[in-house]
Amino acid sequence: MSKKILVLADVREGKLRNVAFESLAAARLASQGGTVVAAVLGSFAKDHVDALAHHGADEVVVVTDSKLDQYTTDAYFQAVKKIIETVEPQAIFTGHTAVGKDVSPRIAARLGFGLVSDVTALEEIDGELAFTRPIYAGKAFVKKAFKEDETVFATLRPNNIVALDADTARTATVTEVSVDFDPTLLRTIIKQVVKKATDGVDLSEARVVVSGGRGVKSEDGFAPLKELADLLGGAVGASRGACDSGYCDYALQIGQTGKVVTPDLYIAAGISGAIQHLAGMSASKTIVAINKDPEAPIFQVADYGIVGDLFVVVPMLTEELKKVLVGK
Repeated sequence: MSKKILVLADVREGKLRNVAFESLAAARLASQGGTVVAAVLGSFAKDHVDALAHHGADEVVVVTDSKLDQYTTDAYFQAVKKIIETVEPQAIFTGHTAVGKDVSPRIAARLGFGLVSDVTALEEIDGELAFTRPIYAGKAFVKKAFKEDETVFATLRPNNIVALDADTARTATVTEVSVDFDPTLLRTIIKQVVKKATDGVDLSEARVVVSGGRGVKSEDGFAPLKELADLLGGAVGASRGACDSGYCDYALQIGQTGKVVTPDLYIAAGISGAIQHLAGMSASKTIVAINKDPEAPIFQVADYGIVGDLFVVVPMLTEELKKVLVGK
């Protein structure tokens, strides 16, 4: 049976994130020939109509209110609630990002919807929409099915569902929704946004991640890892051990209490492979481990293992890749 699926498009600093297009692809599959509606919030919303249409949206709902330019829980809740009341979807999809993880349980609890988070795959089973998500720190997966008459809110893990190729011939109808915000419920006021100096690819959406653990020994030890990541167009990550040791910022932490990544290629250098770290990267498509200890647990999940000193192996790997990638 065809369904109407609402996708809350993930936006960062006014730009659509890749997971927004992945969510649209999932929605097209789940709709079973029904309608896919994308919603985008903020004063810049209309700028993204074409891109959302090209990637699978039949209709785009825009809420062009500057109160939504920066995420706050209360403002987003009021806006998303109004969108849901307008669209009346059978399911709502968004990325398993900081925003998605915050707004989805609030909406589900307040409106009585089902909720499934960190979805890695979805399918139809006996006419019911079923979602797959990891449990037990990624050691197992569970499928959760919802009844046809039950509205569900799902957050989708980035890099797990392939976005549709852009079809520039596709168009979408545009619906403008205005929200009469209740000022008594807006408890957060953003006075200033201080941006941290960062460069490179967004870690959570990177196709290649090069991570370091305690084996990097110092902040400077991340330099060869960054060079390799830059060469491959990827991002640098870290284990909690490296972060706790002060070698890098916690923004780079991958694991159960950090970011969960699923890149095409994950290179773990000087990381032993504690279960907490594996929970954040074990679903990567290809894992390469570099460690001096041949008994390191990381080798148990690695597709390729190199027993050696990362300060010898990584520069050597970088130089060989340069010959292939840039002809040096």
